[in-house]
Amino acid sequence: MNCDFLELAVPGVRELQPYQPGKPIEELQREYGITDVIKLASNENPLGPSPKALAVIEDAARDLHRYPDGSGFALKQALSRHLKVDAGQITLGNGSNDVLELVARAFVSPGDEVVFSEHAFAVYPLVTLAAGGRAVVTPARDYGHDLAAMHAALTAQTRVVFIANPNNPTGTWIRREALHAFLRALPAHVIAVVDEAYFEYAADPEYPDSLRWLGEFPNLVVTRTFSKIYGLAGLRAGYGVSHPELAELLNRVRQPFNVNSLALACAAAALDDQEHVRRSTAMNARGMRQLEEGFRKLDLEFIPSAGNFICVRVGDAAAVYEALLRQGVIVRPIANYGMPEHLRITVGLESENARLLAALRRALGK
Repeated sequence: MNCDFLELAVPGVRELQPYQPGKPIEELQREYGITDVIKLASNENPLGPSPKALAVIEDAARDLHRYPDGSGFALKQALSRHLKVDAGQITLGNGSNDVLELVARAFVSPGDEVVFSEHAFAVYPLVTLAAGGRAVVTPARDYGHDLAAMHAALTAQTRVVFIANPNNPTGTWIRREALHAFLRALPAHVIAVVDEAYFEYAADPEYPDSLRWLGEFPNLVVTRTFSKIYGLAGLRAGYGVSHPELAELLNRVRQPFNVNSLALACAAAALDDQEHVRRSTAMNARGMRQLEEGFRKLDLEFIPSAGNFICVRVGDAAAVYEALLRQGVIVRPIANYGMPEHLRITVGLESENARLLAALRRALGK
């Protein structure tokens, strides 16, 4: 029996392309036989997890035959204290991506519209189309969100607007006054999701902490993650914070055990080590300066970034990416984000940044 599985799939899924993650180190080693590899592709913290997070793994592992706490009580309490929000406002996710999908599942019906920017995070169209929604993509402005264009795109059919601040992959960010004005003008029937996966890296005084506006905007959801500065990408833990009634709806569609036991324990421990966060932000600031100076010496344009990564314009990015792979350096091509001349490069350790810059010079023949 022959089946046309594409025809069997729901319409939104037929339009999707699978998310393309950064190339794993092991894959490059297999393909090219290179053993000395550095990965600067997936915006991971090169310092790794907090020692406090690693210390709790052995104890947590003893109960792996038990299901995790489906409510995530201990982690919610730790987040409640740290963020100064009520635990009932928190929705835990298998990474913050999971929370983005919960929003789409809870609020987007077939035919509803979801607004987000050009060059924004690839998960936004994935969750929109999977829910049967219609993606409304507004043109970027200087590689970042054009809030005026996004507001103009809102209609009676709009249910969700996604805003990444800082944005992945461009690193651009929205200032406090501009974002607040956008949220204030948003219709009550639109859920605003402010994706702050890179919140801890953004150092400018004008960068907003959107959590402070939850009391003012009941249709606001703020998402954050333990995958970036907390160094727990392999365990997948993230969260959303919102009005309690909105959080209750998200928890209705959340899978009962969506965050595993090790992730719950390590995330709570990592949250208790803010000194590790400070070390990570300081290292990132030094590394960002190192990369920017290196790009200037190579006469390359780059997009100033508020995250732990930076986009640099290299011309034929696919060819340069391949040349870097052959030198054991993994970065991220972003043609799928509509930027075929750019590479996104994670800020690494000082030695990794230096190796990347030397490899890039060779790849460009400079």
